Amino acid sequence: MTTKQRAYLKGLAMTMDPIFQIGKSSMTPEFTKAIAEALEARELIKISVLKNCADDPKELASMLAERTHSQVVQVIGKKIVLYKEGKDKNKKIVLP
Repeated sequence: MTTKQRAYLKGLAMTMDPIFQIGKSSMTPEFTKAIAEALEARELIKISVLKNCADDPKELASMLAERTHSQVVQVIGKKIVLYKEGKDKNKKIVLP
């Protein structure tokens, strides 16, 4: 992903609300599956890491990206933004 594409996705993510929250139970297989399904449907998602989660948001982001075959767009504080390019029919976001 180029820096221009990443900047474009960051701009799109700014107006989004987080659709998932990572709490004290951290990463579970069910949670990972739910995020993978959301990425298939939306392509770009935002995740919030709650204060009671002991794990580092950057480590969580890289772990999620690896497990869902997506890319980390950014991690700011306790917010994670992930992107996964959709298949032909589900492609909504056109990168510059």
